[in-house]
Amino acid sequence: MKPKVLSILGSVTLTAAFGMISAHAASDPTSPAEDGTLGALSAVAGAAMMESHTYQYLEEVSDDIGARVTGSPEAAKAIAWGVQKMKSIGLENVHTESFQLFRGWKRISAEAEIVSPIRRRVMIDSLGWVGSTPPGGVEAQVIPVNLYRIDEELANSSEWRGKVLLTISRGTNAPGRFDRAIKFLTFIRAAQAAGAAAVIGGQSGVKAAGMHMTHTGVIGYDAAFDVPVVSMAPEDQDQIARFLDAGKTVRMKINVQNQFTSGPVESANVVGEVRGLQYPEQIIVVGGHLDSWDLASGATDNGCGTATTLGAAEAVVKSGKKPRRTIRFVLFTGEEQGLDGSRAYTKEHAAEMKNHVADVILDTGQGPVVRLQLGGHNDLVPAVQEFAKALEAFGTISVDDEPEFGTDTGPFILAGLPGINLNQDSPDYLYTHHSAVDTFDKVDAAVLDRNAAVMALTAFWIADRPERLAAPWPAAKTAQMLVDKRLDGFLQAFGLWPFGNPGSAEQQN
Repeated sequence: MKPKVLSILGSVTLTAAFGMISAHAASDPTSPAEDGTLGALSAVAGAAMMESHTYQYLEEVSDDIGARVTGSPEAAKAIAWGVQKMKSIGLENVHTESFQLFRGWKRISAEAEIVSPIRRRVMIDSLGWVGSTPPGGVEAQVIPVNLYRIDEELANSSEWRGKVLLTISRGTNAPGRFDRAIKFLTFIRAAQAAGAAAVIGGQSGVKAAGMHMTHTGVIGYDAAFDVPVVSMAPEDQDQIARFLDAGKTVRMKINVQNQFTSGPVESANVVGEVRGLQYPEQIIVVGGHLDSWDLASGATDNGCGTATTLGAAEAVVKSGKKPRRTIRFVLFTGEEQGLDGSRAYTKEHAAEMKNHVADVILDTGQGPVVRLQLGGHNDLVPAVQEFAKALEAFGTISVDDEPEFGTDTGPFILAGLPGINLNQDSPDYLYTHHSAVDTFDKVDAAVLDRNAAVMALTAFWIADRPERLAAPWPAAKTAQMLVDKRLDGFLQAFGLWPFGNPGSAEQQN
Protein backbone atom coordinates (compact mmCIF):
# COMPACT_ATOMS: atom_id res chain seq x y z
CA MET A 1 0.00 0.00 0.00
CA LYS A 2 1.16 3.54 -0.66
CA PRO A 3 1.88 6.13 2.02
CA LYS A 4 -0.73 8.88 2.40
CA VAL A 5 0.46 12.08 0.77
CA LEU A 6 -0.81 15.63 0.51
CA SER A 7 0.57 16.23 -2.96
CA ILE A 8 0.28 14.62 -6.33
CA LEU A 9 3.66 15.76 -7.54
CA GLY A 10 6.57 15.87 -5.15
CA SER A 11 6.76 19.65 -4.68
CA VAL A 12 3.15 20.61 -5.42
CA THR A 13 1.07 21.23 -2.30
CA LEU A 14 -2.71 21.37 -2.12
CA THR A 15 -2.54 25.11 -1.61
CA ALA A 16 -0.40 25.55 -4.70
CA ALA A 17 -2.69 23.33 -6.73
CA PHE A 18 -5.76 25.36 -5.84
CA GLY A 19 -3.82 28.56 -6.35
CA MET A 20 -2.69 27.57 -9.82
CA ILE A 21 -6.21 26.54 -10.83
CA SER A 22 -7.81 29.73 -9.53
CA ALA A 23 -4.98 32.01 -10.71
CA HIS A 24 -5.67 31.33 -14.37
CA ALA A 25 -6.75 34.55 -16.06
CA ALA A 26 -10.48 35.04 -16.31
CA SER A 27 -10.30 37.18 -19.45
CA ASP A 28 -11.29 34.32 -21.77
CA PRO A 29 -14.97 33.28 -21.44
CA THR A 30 -14.06 29.60 -21.84
CA SER A 31 -11.75 29.52 -18.80
CA PRO A 32 -12.99 27.78 -15.62
CA ALA A 33 -12.59 31.07 -13.76
CA GLU A 34 -15.12 32.65 -16.12
CA ASP A 35 -17.51 29.84 -17.00
CA GLY A 36 -18.54 29.15 -13.40
CA THR A 37 -16.94 25.72 -13.02
CA LEU A 38 -13.91 26.76 -10.95
CA GLY A 39 -15.40 26.27 -7.48
CA ALA A 40 -16.64 22.76 -8.18
CA LEU A 41 -13.40 21.83 -9.95
CA SER A 42 -11.40 22.91 -6.88
CA ALA A 43 -13.56 20.64 -4.72
CA VAL A 44 -13.03 17.73 -7.13
CA ALA A 45 -9.26 18.35 -7.17
CA GLY A 46 -9.13 18.31 -3.40
CA ALA A 47 -11.14 15.11 -3.18
CA ALA A 48 -8.87 13.48 -5.76
CA MET A 49 -5.71 14.30 -3.80
CA MET A 50 -6.87 13.62 -0.27
CA GLU A 51 -7.13 9.98 0.91
CA SER A 52 -7.34 8.62 -2.61
CA HIS A 53 -7.86 4.87 -3.04
CA THR A 54 -6.65 4.82 -6.65
CA TYR A 55 -3.44 2.91 -5.92
CA GLN A 56 -5.37 0.41 -3.82
CA TYR A 57 -7.72 -0.22 -6.74
CA LEU A 58 -4.70 -0.92 -8.95
CA GLU A 59 -3.19 -3.32 -6.43
CA GLU A 60 -6.44 -5.25 -6.14
CA VAL A 61 -7.05 -5.61 -9.87
CA SER A 62 -3.39 -6.39 -10.62
CA ASP A 63 -2.27 -8.58 -7.72
CA ASP A 64 -5.48 -10.02 -6.30
CA ILE A 65 -7.24 -10.75 -9.60
CA GLY A 66 -4.31 -10.84 -11.99
CA ALA A 67 -4.43 -11.41 -15.74
CA ARG A 68 -7.89 -10.75 -17.21
CA VAL A 69 -8.17 -12.18 -20.72
CA THR A 70 -11.62 -11.43 -22.09
CA GLY A 71 -13.95 -14.38 -21.66
CA SER A 72 -11.82 -16.04 -18.97
CA PRO A 73 -12.92 -16.82 -15.38
CA GLU A 74 -10.50 -14.14 -14.17
CA ALA A 75 -12.16 -11.57 -16.44
CA ALA A 76 -15.55 -12.51 -14.98
CA LYS A 77 -14.10 -12.03 -11.49
CA ALA A 78 -12.82 -8.59 -12.52
CA ILE A 79 -16.25 -7.61 -13.81
CA ALA A 80 -17.85 -8.58 -10.48
CA TRP A 81 -15.11 -6.65 -8.66
CA GLY A 82 -15.76 -3.57 -10.79
CA VAL A 83 -19.46 -3.65 -9.92
CA GLN A 84 -18.68 -3.92 -6.21
CA LYS A 85 -16.17 -1.04 -6.36
CA MET A 86 -18.54 1.28 -8.20
CA LYS A 87 -21.27 0.58 -5.65
CA SER A 88 -18.92 1.16 -2.72
CA ILE A 89 -17.79 4.48 -4.24
CA GLY A 90 -21.42 5.59 -4.36
CA LEU A 91 -22.11 5.72 -8.08
CA GLU A 92 -25.70 5.56 -9.26
CA ASN A 93 -27.28 3.05 -11.65
CA VAL A 94 -24.40 0.58 -11.33
CA HIS A 95 -24.89 -2.35 -13.70
CA THR A 96 -23.26 -4.50 -16.35
CA GLU A 97 -23.97 -4.44 -20.08
CA SER A 98 -23.32 -7.82 -21.65
CA PHE A 99 -22.04 -8.58 -25.13
CA GLN A 100 -20.56 -11.57 -26.92
CA LEU A 101 -16.97 -11.95 -28.04
CA PHE A 102 -16.85 -13.88 -31.31
CA ARG A 103 -14.63 -16.63 -29.86
CA GLY A 104 -12.74 -17.36 -26.65
CA TRP A 105 -9.06 -18.31 -26.47
CA LYS A 106 -6.65 -19.73 -23.91
CA ARG A 107 -2.84 -19.92 -23.90
CA ILE A 108 -1.45 -23.39 -23.10
CA SER A 109 2.29 -23.53 -23.89
CA ALA A 110 4.99 -22.41 -26.30
CA GLU A 111 8.57 -23.61 -26.69
CA ALA A 112 11.17 -23.56 -29.43
CA GLU A 113 14.70 -24.72 -30.17
CA ILE A 114 17.22 -24.08 -32.90
CA VAL A 115 18.46 -27.48 -34.09
CA SER A 116 20.76 -26.33 -36.93
CA PRO A 117 23.38 -24.89 -37.43
CA ILE A 118 23.63 -25.02 -33.63
CA ARG A 119 21.39 -26.45 -30.96
CA ARG A 120 19.95 -23.94 -28.51
CA ARG A 121 16.63 -23.25 -26.83
CA VAL A 122 15.07 -19.89 -27.64
CA MET A 123 12.40 -17.87 -25.85
CA ILE A 124 8.94 -17.52 -27.42
CA ASP A 125 5.37 -16.71 -26.40
CA SER A 126 2.27 -17.05 -28.50
CA LEU A 127 0.27 -14.14 -29.74
CA GLY A 128 -3.40 -14.19 -28.82
CA TRP A 129 -6.18 -15.76 -30.85
CA VAL A 130 -3.80 -17.84 -32.97
CA GLY A 131 -3.65 -21.59 -33.41
CA SER A 132 -1.33 -24.43 -32.56
CA THR A 133 1.25 -26.66 -34.14
CA PRO A 134 0.40 -30.37 -34.26
CA PRO A 135 0.73 -31.98 -30.81
CA GLY A 136 4.40 -32.43 -30.03
CA GLY A 137 5.36 -29.61 -32.39
CA VAL A 138 7.10 -29.54 -35.75
CA GLU A 139 10.66 -29.33 -37.05
CA ALA A 140 11.04 -27.08 -40.08
CA GLN A 141 13.36 -24.83 -42.03
CA VAL A 142 13.32 -21.12 -41.19
CA ILE A 143 13.08 -18.60 -44.03
CA PRO A 144 13.00 -14.79 -43.73
CA VAL A 145 10.16 -12.52 -44.87
CA ASN A 146 10.84 -8.78 -45.14
CA LEU A 147 7.74 -6.83 -44.08
CA TYR A 148 9.12 -3.64 -45.66
CA ARG A 149 8.85 -5.40 -49.04
CA ILE A 150 5.75 -7.44 -48.41
CA ASP A 151 4.42 -7.13 -51.97
CA GLU A 152 7.59 -8.73 -53.35
CA GLU A 153 7.54 -11.39 -50.65
CA LEU A 154 3.92 -12.34 -51.37
CA ALA A 155 4.91 -13.24 -54.92
CA ASN A 156 6.98 -16.10 -53.44
CA SER A 157 4.44 -17.27 -50.86
CA SER A 158 4.14 -20.69 -52.54
CA GLU A 159 7.54 -21.45 -50.97
CA TRP A 160 6.21 -20.88 -47.45
CA ARG A 161 4.36 -24.17 -47.05
CA GLY A 162 5.65 -26.15 -44.08
CA LYS A 163 8.25 -23.47 -43.24
CA VAL A 164 8.79 -21.33 -40.15
CA LEU A 165 8.66 -17.73 -41.35
CA LEU A 166 10.90 -15.21 -39.60
CA THR A 167 9.77 -11.62 -40.06
CA ILE A 168 12.41 -8.99 -40.62
CA SER A 169 12.07 -5.25 -41.27
CA ARG A 170 14.77 -3.88 -43.53
CA GLY A 171 15.04 -1.12 -46.07
CA THR A 172 14.20 2.52 -46.46
CA ASN A 173 10.82 4.23 -46.07
CA ALA A 174 9.87 2.47 -42.87
CA PRO A 175 6.07 2.25 -42.63
CA GLY A 176 4.26 4.18 -39.92
CA ARG A 177 2.41 2.60 -37.03
CA PHE A 178 -0.86 1.93 -38.85
CA ASP A 179 0.82 0.92 -42.12
CA ARG A 180 2.91 -1.63 -40.18
CA ALA A 181 -0.28 -3.10 -38.75
CA ILE A 182 -1.81 -3.40 -42.22
CA LYS A 183 1.32 -5.04 -43.66
CA PHE A 184 1.51 -7.52 -40.79
CA LEU A 185 -2.16 -8.46 -41.13
CA THR A 186 -1.73 -8.94 -44.89
CA PHE A 187 1.30 -11.13 -44.29
CA ILE A 188 -0.37 -13.35 -41.68
CA ARG A 189 -3.37 -13.95 -43.93
CA ALA A 190 -1.01 -14.99 -46.71
CA ALA A 191 1.08 -17.19 -44.39
CA GLN A 192 -2.02 -19.05 -43.27
CA ALA A 193 -3.27 -19.48 -46.83
CA ALA A 194 0.16 -20.80 -47.88
CA GLY A 195 0.26 -23.40 -45.10
CA ALA A 196 3.21 -22.03 -43.14
CA ALA A 197 4.17 -24.12 -40.11
CA ALA A 198 4.55 -21.06 -37.86
CA VAL A 199 5.43 -17.38 -37.91
CA ILE A 200 8.00 -15.61 -35.72
CA GLY A 201 7.23 -11.94 -35.51
CA GLY A 202 5.37 -10.75 -32.46
CA GLN A 203 3.76 -7.35 -32.47
CA SER A 204 5.15 -5.29 -35.30
CA GLY A 205 7.18 -2.34 -34.10
CA VAL A 206 7.83 -3.72 -30.59
CA LYS A 207 11.42 -4.78 -30.02
CA ALA A 208 12.64 -4.74 -26.44
CA ALA A 209 16.29 -5.29 -27.31
CA GLY A 210 18.57 -5.99 -24.37
CA MET A 211 15.73 -7.18 -22.16
CA HIS A 212 15.18 -10.74 -23.40
CA MET A 213 11.40 -10.48 -23.32
CA THR A 214 8.39 -11.14 -25.50
CA HIS A 215 5.11 -9.39 -26.19
CA THR A 216 1.70 -10.83 -26.92
CA GLY A 217 -1.38 -9.31 -28.57
CA VAL A 218 -3.85 -9.86 -31.39
CA ILE A 219 -3.25 -9.42 -35.10
CA GLY A 220 -6.66 -8.20 -36.26
CA TYR A 221 -9.88 -6.87 -34.81
CA ASP A 222 -12.18 -9.79 -33.91
CA ALA A 223 -9.85 -12.07 -35.88
CA ALA A 224 -8.57 -15.58 -35.22
CA PHE A 225 -5.86 -17.41 -37.17
CA ASP A 226 -5.05 -21.12 -37.33
CA VAL A 227 -1.36 -20.54 -38.05
CA PRO A 228 0.65 -20.24 -34.79
CA VAL A 229 2.27 -16.80 -34.54
CA VAL A 230 4.83 -16.15 -31.82
CA SER A 231 6.86 -13.34 -30.36
CA MET A 232 10.52 -14.24 -29.84
CA ALA A 233 13.05 -12.53 -27.59
CA PRO A 234 14.92 -10.06 -29.86
CA GLU A 235 18.32 -11.50 -28.98
CA ASP A 236 17.23 -14.95 -30.18
CA GLN A 237 15.50 -13.60 -33.25
CA ASP A 238 18.56 -11.55 -34.21
CA GLN A 239 20.82 -14.60 -33.94
CA ILE A 240 18.63 -16.54 -36.34
CA ALA A 241 18.64 -13.56 -38.72
CA ARG A 242 22.46 -13.45 -38.62
CA PHE A 243 22.64 -17.14 -39.54
CA LEU A 244 20.34 -16.53 -42.49
CA ASP A 245 22.33 -13.46 -43.59
CA ALA A 246 25.44 -15.64 -43.61
CA GLY A 247 23.75 -18.10 -45.96
CA LYS A 248 23.35 -20.83 -43.36
CA THR A 249 20.37 -23.16 -43.33
CA VAL A 250 18.44 -22.79 -40.08
CA ARG A 251 16.08 -25.44 -38.76
CA MET A 252 13.91 -25.19 -35.67
CA LYS A 253 11.67 -27.27 -33.52
CA ILE A 254 8.61 -25.32 -32.42
CA ASN A 255 5.69 -26.44 -30.31
CA VAL A 256 2.81 -24.03 -29.71
CA GLN A 257 -0.40 -25.16 -28.05
CA ASN A 258 -3.42 -22.91 -27.62
CA GLN A 259 -7.12 -23.54 -27.17
CA PHE A 260 -10.14 -21.88 -28.79
CA THR A 261 -13.70 -22.12 -27.58
CA SER A 262 -16.19 -23.74 -29.93
CA GLY A 263 -18.26 -20.57 -30.15
CA PRO A 264 -18.81 -17.08 -28.74
CA VAL A 265 -18.10 -16.21 -25.10
CA GLU A 266 -19.88 -13.75 -22.82
CA SER A 267 -18.32 -10.57 -21.51
CA ALA A 268 -19.64 -7.28 -20.14
CA ASN A 269 -18.86 -3.63 -19.54
CA VAL A 270 -19.25 -2.27 -16.01
CA VAL A 271 -21.21 0.99 -15.83
CA GLY A 272 -21.99 3.51 -13.08
CA GLU A 273 -23.03 7.17 -13.10
CA VAL A 274 -22.98 10.53 -11.42
CA ARG A 275 -26.34 11.85 -12.56
CA GLY A 276 -26.45 15.37 -13.95
CA LEU A 277 -28.64 18.01 -12.28
CA GLN A 278 -29.69 20.15 -15.24
CA TYR A 279 -29.20 18.03 -18.38
CA PRO A 280 -29.12 14.44 -17.10
CA GLU A 281 -29.82 13.05 -20.57
CA GLN A 282 -26.52 14.49 -21.85
CA ILE A 283 -23.72 12.02 -21.15
CA ILE A 284 -19.95 12.17 -20.87
CA VAL A 285 -18.41 8.67 -20.94
CA VAL A 286 -15.24 8.24 -18.87
CA GLY A 287 -13.30 5.01 -18.73
CA GLY A 288 -10.51 2.55 -19.33
CA HIS A 289 -10.44 -1.13 -20.17
CA LEU A 290 -10.67 -3.80 -17.51
CA ASP A 291 -9.35 -6.71 -19.58
CA SER A 292 -5.64 -7.47 -19.97
CA TRP A 293 -3.20 -9.94 -21.43
CA ASP A 294 -1.91 -12.93 -19.54
CA LEU A 295 1.90 -12.91 -19.51
CA ALA A 296 1.67 -10.84 -16.30
CA SER A 297 -1.01 -9.04 -14.30
CA GLY A 298 -1.94 -6.20 -16.65
CA ALA A 299 -0.98 -3.40 -14.27
CA THR A 300 0.02 -0.79 -16.85
CA ASP A 301 -2.27 -2.13 -19.58
CA ASN A 302 -4.75 -1.29 -18.44
CA GLY A 303 -4.93 -1.62 -14.67
CA CYS A 304 -3.88 2.03 -14.63
CA GLY A 305 -6.89 3.01 -16.74
CA THR A 306 -9.20 0.95 -14.56
CA ALA A 307 -7.81 2.46 -11.36
CA THR A 308 -7.88 6.06 -12.63
CA THR A 309 -11.48 5.62 -13.76
CA LEU A 310 -12.49 4.44 -10.30
CA GLY A 311 -10.30 7.09 -8.65
CA ALA A 312 -11.89 9.79 -10.80
CA ALA A 313 -15.37 8.53 -9.92
CA GLU A 314 -14.47 8.54 -6.24
CA ALA A 315 -13.16 12.10 -6.46
CA VAL A 316 -16.36 13.39 -8.05
CA VAL A 317 -18.58 11.61 -5.52
CA LYS A 318 -16.47 12.69 -2.52
CA SER A 319 -16.45 16.31 -3.69
CA GLY A 320 -20.17 16.51 -3.07
CA LYS A 321 -20.57 18.46 -6.33
CA LYS A 322 -23.06 17.51 -9.00
CA PRO A 323 -22.37 18.53 -12.61
CA ARG A 324 -24.99 19.82 -14.99
CA ARG A 325 -24.66 16.71 -17.19
CA THR A 326 -24.31 13.02 -16.42
CA ILE A 327 -20.84 11.49 -16.11
CA ARG A 328 -21.03 7.81 -17.00
CA PHE A 329 -18.02 5.80 -15.80
CA VAL A 330 -17.40 2.64 -17.85
CA LEU A 331 -14.89 -0.19 -17.42
CA PHE A 332 -14.78 -1.71 -20.89
CA THR A 333 -13.81 -5.31 -21.63
CA GLY A 334 -12.71 -6.86 -24.91
CA GLU A 335 -10.49 -3.90 -25.76
CA GLU A 336 -7.51 -6.14 -26.45
CA GLN A 337 -9.47 -8.20 -28.98
CA GLY A 338 -10.52 -5.21 -31.07
CA LEU A 339 -12.27 -2.55 -28.96
CA ASP A 340 -15.16 -4.97 -28.53
CA GLY A 341 -16.58 -3.48 -25.34
CA SER A 342 -16.60 0.11 -26.56
CA ARG A 343 -17.96 -0.99 -29.94
CA ALA A 344 -20.70 -2.89 -28.10
CA TYR A 345 -21.43 0.22 -26.03
CA THR A 346 -21.86 2.53 -29.04
CA LYS A 347 -24.08 -0.09 -30.69
CA GLU A 348 -26.26 -0.66 -27.62
CA HIS A 349 -26.61 3.08 -27.01
CA ALA A 350 -26.95 4.06 -30.68
CA ALA A 351 -30.34 5.66 -30.13
CA GLU A 352 -28.96 7.97 -27.43
CA MET A 353 -25.59 8.76 -29.01
CA LYS A 354 -27.05 12.12 -30.12
CA ASN A 355 -27.14 13.01 -26.42
CA HIS A 356 -23.54 11.96 -25.77
CA VAL A 357 -21.06 14.80 -25.46
CA ALA A 358 -17.61 13.16 -25.33
CA ASP A 359 -15.62 10.08 -24.36
CA VAL A 360 -12.55 10.38 -22.08
CA ILE A 361 -10.11 7.43 -21.96
CA LEU A 362 -6.77 6.66 -20.28
CA ASP A 363 -4.81 3.71 -21.71
CA THR A 364 -1.10 4.47 -22.12
CA GLY A 365 0.37 3.02 -18.98
CA GLN A 366 2.02 4.44 -15.91
CA GLY A 367 3.21 7.89 -16.97
CA PRO A 368 1.65 11.31 -16.30
CA VAL A 369 -0.98 12.74 -18.62
CA VAL A 370 0.70 15.34 -20.83
CA ARG A 371 -1.72 15.78 -23.72
CA LEU A 372 -5.44 15.87 -24.39
CA GLN A 373 -6.12 14.46 -27.86
CA LEU A 374 -9.56 15.41 -29.14
CA GLY A 375 -10.29 12.70 -31.68
CA GLY A 376 -10.16 14.88 -34.77
CA HIS A 377 -12.38 17.68 -33.41
CA ASN A 378 -10.09 20.61 -34.16
CA ASP A 379 -12.95 23.04 -33.48
CA LEU A 380 -12.68 22.19 -29.77
CA VAL A 381 -8.96 22.89 -29.41
CA PRO A 382 -9.24 26.56 -28.29
CA ALA A 383 -11.78 25.86 -25.55
CA VAL A 384 -9.94 22.80 -24.23
CA GLN A 385 -6.63 24.68 -24.29
CA GLU A 386 -8.11 27.24 -21.90
CA PHE A 387 -9.17 24.43 -19.58
CA ALA A 388 -5.73 22.79 -19.82
CA LYS A 389 -4.06 26.05 -18.79
CA ALA A 390 -6.03 25.89 -15.55
CA LEU A 391 -4.31 22.58 -14.71
CA GLU A 392 -0.79 24.00 -14.52
CA ALA A 393 -0.28 22.55 -11.04
CA PHE A 394 -0.50 19.10 -12.62
CA GLY A 395 2.25 19.86 -15.12
CA THR A 396 2.10 21.13 -18.67
CA ILE A 397 -0.78 19.54 -20.58
CA SER A 398 -0.99 20.30 -24.28
CA VAL A 399 -3.99 19.89 -26.56
CA ASP A 400 -4.28 18.62 -30.14
CA ASP A 401 -6.96 17.11 -32.34
CA GLU A 402 -5.31 13.76 -33.10
CA PRO A 403 -7.63 10.72 -33.23
CA GLU A 404 -6.52 7.55 -31.41
CA PHE A 405 -7.79 4.16 -32.60
CA GLY A 406 -5.56 1.98 -30.43
CA THR A 407 -8.00 2.21 -27.53
CA ASP A 408 -11.65 2.78 -26.59
CA THR A 409 -11.75 6.30 -28.01
CA GLY A 410 -12.05 4.76 -31.48
CA PRO A 411 -15.74 3.71 -31.59
CA PHE A 412 -16.81 7.07 -30.17
CA ILE A 413 -14.81 8.90 -32.84
CA LEU A 414 -16.58 6.80 -35.48
CA ALA A 415 -19.89 7.85 -33.87
CA GLY A 416 -18.93 11.49 -34.50
CA LEU A 417 -17.92 12.35 -30.94
CA PRO A 418 -14.67 13.75 -29.54
CA GLY A 419 -12.97 10.61 -28.30
CA ILE A 420 -10.58 12.32 -25.88
CA ASN A 421 -7.42 10.34 -25.27
CA LEU A 422 -5.50 11.25 -22.12
CA ASN A 423 -2.11 10.76 -23.73
CA GLN A 424 0.72 10.05 -21.31
CA ASP A 425 4.50 10.37 -21.08
CA SER A 426 5.19 6.65 -20.57
CA PRO A 427 8.48 5.71 -22.27
CA ASP A 428 8.61 2.36 -20.43
CA TYR A 429 5.14 1.41 -21.65
CA LEU A 430 6.66 0.11 -24.89
CA TYR A 431 8.24 -2.64 -22.81
CA THR A 432 5.69 -3.24 -20.06
CA HIS A 433 2.48 -3.55 -22.03
CA HIS A 434 1.53 -7.07 -23.24
CA SER A 435 4.68 -8.46 -21.59
CA ALA A 436 5.80 -10.49 -18.60
CA VAL A 437 6.88 -7.32 -16.75
CA ASP A 438 3.45 -5.65 -16.73
CA THR A 439 3.21 -5.78 -12.96
CA PHE A 440 2.08 -3.59 -10.06
CA ASP A 441 5.59 -2.53 -9.03
CA LYS A 442 6.00 -0.52 -12.27
CA VAL A 443 3.46 2.12 -11.22
CA ASP A 444 4.14 5.18 -9.05
CA ALA A 445 1.31 6.01 -6.63
CA ALA A 446 1.70 9.78 -6.90
CA VAL A 447 1.51 9.73 -10.70
CA LEU A 448 -1.53 7.46 -10.59
CA ASP A 449 -3.29 9.87 -8.20
CA ARG A 450 -2.36 12.79 -10.45
CA ASN A 451 -3.86 11.05 -13.48
CA ALA A 452 -7.06 10.22 -11.63
CA ALA A 453 -7.34 13.90 -10.68
CA VAL A 454 -6.78 15.03 -14.28
CA MET A 455 -9.38 12.53 -15.52
CA ALA A 456 -11.90 13.65 -12.90
CA LEU A 457 -11.33 17.34 -13.64
CA THR A 458 -11.57 16.86 -17.41
CA ALA A 459 -14.81 14.91 -17.11
CA PHE A 460 -16.35 17.31 -14.60
CA TRP A 461 -15.44 20.40 -16.61
CA ILE A 462 -17.04 18.99 -19.75
CA ALA A 463 -20.10 17.91 -17.76
CA ASP A 464 -20.54 21.18 -15.86
CA ARG A 465 -19.91 23.83 -18.51
CA PRO A 466 -22.88 26.14 -19.13
CA GLU A 467 -22.63 25.39 -22.85
CA ARG A 468 -22.46 21.89 -24.27
CA LEU A 469 -18.88 21.20 -25.43
CA ALA A 470 -19.79 19.11 -28.46
CA ALA A 471 -22.49 17.22 -30.30
CA PRO A 472 -21.90 14.30 -32.69
CA TRP A 473 -20.71 15.27 -36.15
CA PRO A 474 -22.61 14.06 -39.22
CA ALA A 475 -21.11 10.88 -40.68
CA ALA A 476 -19.80 12.71 -43.74
CA LYS A 477 -17.82 15.17 -41.63
CA THR A 478 -16.32 12.40 -39.49
CA ALA A 479 -15.40 10.38 -42.57
CA GLN A 480 -13.72 13.35 -44.23
CA MET A 481 -11.72 14.08 -41.08
CA LEU A 482 -10.47 10.47 -41.03
CA VAL A 483 -9.54 10.67 -44.70
CA ASP A 484 -7.67 13.91 -44.03
CA LYS A 485 -5.87 12.20 -41.14
CA ARG A 486 -5.02 9.28 -43.47
CA LEU A 487 -6.72 6.73 -41.25
CA ASP A 488 -9.29 5.50 -43.77
CA GLY A 489 -6.98 2.80 -45.18
CA PHE A 490 -6.22 1.39 -41.73
CA LEU A 491 -9.88 1.38 -40.70
CA GLN A 492 -10.95 -0.29 -43.94
CA ALA A 493 -8.21 -2.94 -43.69
CA PHE A 494 -9.33 -3.88 -40.18
CA GLY A 495 -13.05 -3.85 -40.95
CA LEU A 496 -13.82 -0.76 -38.86
CA TRP A 497 -14.81 1.70 -41.61
CA PRO A 498 -18.61 2.25 -41.43
CA PHE A 499 -19.07 5.08 -43.91
CA GLY A 500 -18.88 3.69 -47.45
CA ASN A 501 -16.76 5.69 -49.88
CA PRO A 502 -16.13 9.34 -48.97
CA GLY A 503 -18.94 11.40 -50.44
CA SER A 504 -21.15 8.37 -51.10
CA ALA A 505 -24.85 8.14 -50.27
CA GLU A 506 -24.15 5.71 -47.41
CA GLN A 507 -21.83 8.22 -45.83
CA GLN A 508 -24.48 10.91 -45.73
CA ASN A 509 -26.73 8.91 -43.37
